[in-house]
Amino acid sequence: MRLIRSLIAVMLAAFGCAAAADTYPSRPVKIVVPFSAGGPADVYARFVAERLQGALGQAFVIENRPGGGSVIGTDIVAKSAPDGYTLLLMSNTHTVNESLMPGKPFVLMRDFTAVAPINYSDLVLVVNPAVPAKTLAELIALAKAQPGKLNYASSGPGTPYHMAGELFKAMAGLDIVHVPYKESSGARTGVLGGQVDGAMTYASFAINNKGRIRPLAVAMEKRHPLMPDVPTFKELGVDWVDGAYRGIGVAKSTSPEARKRLSDLWLALNTDPEMKKLADQSGFELVNVGVDQMDAFMRDKIRVYTQTAQQMGLGKK
Repeated sequence: MRLIRSLIAVMLAAFGCAAAADTYPSRPVKIVVPFSAGGPADVYARFVAERLQGALGQAFVIENRPGGGSVIGTDIVAKSAPDGYTLLLMSNTHTVNESLMPGKPFVLMRDFTAVAPINYSDLVLVVNPAVPAKTLAELIALAKAQPGKLNYASSGPGTPYHMAGELFKAMAGLDIVHVPYKESSGARTGVLGGQVDGAMTYASFAINNKGRIRPLAVAMEKRHPLMPDVPTFKELGVDWVDGAYRGIGVAKSTSPEARKRLSDLWLALNTDPEMKKLADQSGFELVNVGVDQMDAFMRDKIRVYTQTAQQMGLGKK
């Protein structure tokens, strides 16, 4: 905490006299998390809020507004005052929605600006231990021998985990039933409890539930350092790399000065050793890039997801 206090103090001092008149933040900041409490996005948001509150002496309040595949909470931020005091916890759900939900009350890259990334986690295919397949090859063979019998969970139709599952089915030529839940926590609980056979999920879920689920393959360029025994899809002949990200966004018309201050605050936070410790324990990778790089990253994600949706026969009509 001493390190982040020093970094933020130096950064705020650099704003000069203009910032001195209204040093950000001069009142409580709200972080809208458009997902349920207790999930990975919520956990990181609360950790970040606690660190910033301790460092800056101002309240950072978490407001969970799940529903509509993140649309409800996101729309709240879109309609908020563009002053930097209402932030959005963003994820790859937002970029997927741009490919599948043309009727949303907002357009992501038109109505929002991503001010900073937080972390990134690669996707992993996991199954409940009751599934008799011990490898990806065995799972594919089992699914082909019993079409329509196996199933997989997701956090709902059109979510990143649903798209990842459908993409895997298409690549492998499988008939596996999709079981949609209302949120990702329900999908994960379903796999852990054996109500569903498996899921595409983030790496930290597999790491934190070692022994309770069986990871079969990771969508990474190389093996995950915390799961060295789990092969990549590429090793198994499937050229696929994908992952989940989280970041902070604000309404597009937020002033450039406020956006810059927020970006600098988050980049300083990602140098905090406690943040690094949490990321390492959770299997996430901290991301340290500026506003322009984050904007380009999200636009590229939208492009990739749009192509994937079209290949799946989904997407905008």
